[in-house]
Amino acid sequence: MVSTSIPQSSQSIQASQRRTGAYALMDSLRLHGVKHIFGYPGGAILPIYDELYHSEARGEVKHILVRHEQAAAHAADGYARATGKVGVCFATSGPGATNLVTGIATAQLDSIPLVIITGQVPLAAIGTDAFQETDIFGITTPIVKNSYVVRRAQDMARIVAEAFHIASTGRPGPVLIDIPKDVGIEECDYVPVLPGETSLRGYKPTVKGNPRQINAALKLISQAEKPLLYVGGGAVAADAHAQIKELAEKFKIPVTTTLMGLGSFDEHNPLAVGMLGMHGTAYANFAVSECDLLIALGARFDDRVTGKLDEFANRAKVIHIDIDPAEVGKNRTPDVPIVGDVRKVLEQILDRAKGSDFAAKPNLTKSWLEKIDHWRKEYPLTAPHPEQGLSPQEVIVELNHQAPQAFYTTDVGQHQMWAAQFLKNGPRRWISSAGLGTMGYGLPAAMGVKVAIPDEETICISGDASFQMNPQELGTLAQFNINVKTVIINNGWQGMVRQWQQNFFGERYSSSNMEIGAPDFVMLAEAYGIKGMIVRERDRLPSAIAEMLAHDGPVLMDVRVTKDENCYPMIAPGKSNAHMLGLPQKEQPDVEFVNCNNCGTTNPIANKFCPECGTGL
Repeated sequence: MVSTSIPQSSQSIQASQRRTGAYALMDSLRLHGVKHIFGYPGGAILPIYDELYHSEARGEVKHILVRHEQAAAHAADGYARATGKVGVCFATSGPGATNLVTGIATAQLDSIPLVIITGQVPLAAIGTDAFQETDIFGITTPIVKNSYVVRRAQDMARIVAEAFHIASTGRPGPVLIDIPKDVGIEECDYVPVLPGETSLRGYKPTVKGNPRQINAALKLISQAEKPLLYVGGGAVAADAHAQIKELAEKFKIPVTTTLMGLGSFDEHNPLAVGMLGMHGTAYANFAVSECDLLIALGARFDDRVTGKLDEFANRAKVIHIDIDPAEVGKNRTPDVPIVGDVRKVLEQILDRAKGSDFAAKPNLTKSWLEKIDHWRKEYPLTAPHPEQGLSPQEVIVELNHQAPQAFYTTDVGQHQMWAAQFLKNGPRRWISSAGLGTMGYGLPAAMGVKVAIPDEETICISGDASFQMNPQELGTLAQFNINVKTVIINNGWQGMVRQWQQNFFGERYSSSNMEIGAPDFVMLAEAYGIKGMIVRERDRLPSAIAEMLAHDGPVLMDVRVTKDENCYPMIAPGKSNAHMLGLPQKEQPDVEFVNCNNCGTTNPIANKFCPECGTGL
């Protein structure tokens, strides 16, 4: 596809042309660099699709027809996460717009830049309960960064420019533009508005950190004996990978990441301790429980990370760096709050650290790193090899072995947590619904990634329950030959629901078994004209994955795994990070934690009784 060049200044464009609102929309999208749109047409948005027809004919944009509007939002979301650019999706009014809601909320919770275009009934019909009328502006107000209803075609260019600016600056997020049908048809004096040529009164995100706070943070960093970098999705959004590495290596600080922060730091680096939180590594959770300085970079101290909040890093002073001032101090009051872009603030810190007052002391954290390395050896992540069948973890390990540089998307559940534990992703190559936990996200998100970066391997890791949320997108893969490889970790359950029912609800498995009524996934793939595969034996797994990766086209692989495998370690609800289920029972004389001899649960050594079973420690 050949895209037209984007003018550098609106002076090069005719000052005023009589054009429709639909033309103004499509040309404005072109000027903002949009090359792909994910969507589904309908009555109210047909004027825009008619103009889209001409844009595609000119080679300016390519539209990807999804099979369900929710998938359009998820595909635009995956596109944005992989590229750092704004993703764009279209839907019509009424059910088309409401079908986007889950995808919009997914993007909002994970701070993903989207521009969502919805059709609407004509202006005169708004409020009359016209056919396919819904107040999508009102419905989505709590889950967007900003939203518009375009009431005049002449406002279109300005609104599109503002939407892209808002979506992509500060803390990124989704912006909705609702366009009544008659506004799309209406003619106006169209004056293009280019990127950077709009200004919004009162909207000016803080980018650089306060110099006094930079000095205060550096003082703590240079004096800490047990520091820990706690890195979230804000660091990925800021493209702060190089700066995090430089800071960590300069001051010899171990690095843990949230689910959203995966890929921001090289997991092969000796300073990496993996993901922390509910299903994080034991050594990351031990480290956060014992550190004396916690440096939070673009992280929001959410409940799946902190466990029992008042016991989270309760021995540590906290530096919190985030571009959103509402996040700083929301859940944990920091000793040094810094509002600003993570990358730019780290650049300030590193530049200031060149001064003699803040010289790095390499041996200051030596014993701390040795202790973490001891925990790493004592409590490693391991992939079990059962005598009968395949474990889910060994499937993930083999995928990572054969496709270490792939872009990986996931759905939500046990397979997501195993993927987070065992994959070693590079920057922006881990794409998963974290905040909302949206089942059905993985396949459409992978479509978005592959459309954005067609020459890179893209793999969706799904579960048999999650995949059935949006299986119709196999049709989109087939129509556009989108070369996504999907691996279903099939245990016949809603796996994470089953695990919680086993651990916390007396093994009462209410409505969580998926075996009865499950489709034949191979036949389903083949019905869409896609290669289907099934794997049951360990000996077959390596060659099957190699065959899948070598195939020129989309593939759906159904891997039958053991049905009762649980995802550990696991922090029980309401417990501290040091209190994990699923760790081996071991003596720990040289750490500040002890295992319960009765149930094996890890506890702070200060505990007199195990809160899990009540046994004295």
